Amino acid sequence: MARNIQSLERAAAMLRLLAGGERRLGLSDIASALGLAKGTAHGILRTLQQEGFVEQDDASGRYQLGAELLRLGTTYLDVHELRARALVWTDDLARSSGESVHLGVLHQQGVLIVHHVFRPDDSRQVLEIGAMQPLHSTALGKVLSAYDPVAHSEAMEADRKPFTERTVCELEDFEHLLDLTRARGYAADVEETWEGVSSVAAPIHDRRRMPVGAVGITGAVERLCRDGEVRPELIAAVRDCARAVSRDLGAGRF
Repeated sequence: MARNIQSLERAAAMLRLLAGGERRLGLSDIASALGLAKGTAHGILRTLQQEGFVEQDDASGRYQLGAELLRLGTTYLDVHELRARALVWTDDLARSSGESVHLGVLHQQGVLIVHHVFRPDDSRQVLEIGAMQPLHSTALGKVLSAYDPVAHSEAMEADRKPFTERTVCELEDFEHLLDLTRARGYAADVEETWEGVSSVAAPIHDRRRMPVGAVGITGAVERLCRDGEVRPELIAAVRDCARAVSRDLGAGRF
């Protein structure tokens, strides 16, 4: 059996202590509570402080949880709330469109699939939860890049490599696509990522009207498209789904 890493165990214990005790604790309090030498406790706290997980009050010298840890916790809750709110609506979208549905969020310069509803037929399919998709070529990625400033920066700085002959890679052309996405309220991917595959996606907003994810359908070009464009009724269905999830997250009407 693999042995645990002692320094990580001690760091985790410190974070639990700071989360469960008084708002701020001094070095002596932390060292005493965890049975550590002051030098050891101070070294771990310094590392946690450098990573933003712990903050030190300048006046008192006491420690408290840092903004980075709180941000990570909020992200965890936001993703799980997003998925929970989207369950019913994504099931409905799969039934009405006859295609697979993906729910994606920004993660590590790409799109992380956090929910996947299979196409409602008897075909063999692979669950894609946890898979990553590129920002610049997929419908989900283009929606996030158009509406989320962080995703936009990531897409601008990334190596926008071509996956097919249709992939838009040049910066000016890509920016034009994002302008078009914002104007239309959705993004499409017609064989830009995978040959023979198309998708369409729309943004999801939260109660602050901030973009928190994107929802879309994916399927064969011959089913999703007509004359090289995604069928209007499928675009409408995806946008209706995105608006419904946004309303459930408190965004109101868009």
